[in-house]
Amino acid sequence: VQLQASGGGLVQAGDSLRLSCAASGRIFSVYVMGWFRQAPGKEREFVAAISGSASATAYADSVKGRFSISRDNARNTVYLQMNSLKPEDTAVYYCAADSPPIRSSSWYSRGMNYWGKGTQVTVSS
Repeated sequence: VQLQASGGGLVQAGDSLRLSCAASGRIFSVYVMGWFRQAPGKEREFVAAISGSASATAYADSVKGRFSISRDNARNTVYLQMNSLKPEDTAVYYCAADSPPIRSSSWYSRGMNYWGKGTQVTVSS
């Protein structure tokens, strides 16, 4: 599966931003889709995941209540709606895909099987 993230940019603290990830290749609806991020000088971290049917989600504690992951299987696209953005959300955001079933957030510290190129999100204070 090939993944392409988009939608990053420069915003101010408190603003919102929506990232998109278009997928191609094998049957999109089979895969668990996720978002990860990596800030300068820091390790990559899990942000959110969603099951193939969109019936289950998982979030990192740092984004719960502010970020929302969703998917449109008809469009082969997964989204990350980011609200109340903070400067510490500044990072390169990566879209990823994994085999089912969806796991807990701690499971995804090991990453996922497939990765796309990232999109930069910068939040100014």
